[in-house]
Parts: sequence; structure tokens; C-alpha cells
Amino acid sequence: MRNTFWVFILLMLAGCAKPLPEDKLDYAGTWIGSQISLIITTDGRVLYERVEGSFTTSIEGPIKEFNGDDFSVGFLFLTANFHVSNPPYEEDGIWQMTVDDARLTRVD
Repeated sequence: MRNTFWVFILLMLAGCAKPLPEDKLDYAGTWIGSQISLIITTDGRVLYERVEGSFTTSIEGPIKEFNGDDFSVGFLFLTANFHVSNPPYEEDGIWQMTVDDARLTRVD
């Protein structure tokens, strides 16, 4: 019974995504880098995976907030911060951005 309560709470919190603000809609899409996959949906959800050697880091959750170009993902005290040094921009028809020092290209 106790585990069911926590699963219910986590599911409720995971569904608490807010749509991307109008000025951040360029963040939406599937972004790929050399070791990174980042999916940001217009409804404010993130799916992130980074592979370094035999280690994989995966993060999935709602965007909590934007702070300038940076954003944080998670809920309650479980938060991951993403530093965006180059926000999404289009060059020669190709969308790119730099997140946590990794250059990403939008593929959708």
C-alpha cells in the first residue's frame, strides 16, 4: 500500500508539465549531439540521454522553469539543470543549440 501511494504521487507530479513559453518554442524538437539525445516537447516535457563510455545518464520529466536561456527539469527536490550557452538558432536551414557544452542539431 505504501509503495502504491508513492507511485501515485510520482505519476501526478510527472504530469505537471506546463507548455513552453511563447519565446521558448524554438527549444521544442529532437536534438542530437555526439553523445547526447534531447527531446523537448511543446507541452514542456524533456527526455534526455547522455552516453559516456559505458555510463548512460537518463532524465525524463517536466520543465520546471527557464532562467534566461537555461532550464531545469524535474519536480520537488529532484531537479537537473541544463546550461544553454547558445540558444536555438537556425543557420543555413539547420537548427542548432549548445547545451552543457555540447553542440546539438535538431533533426525533426
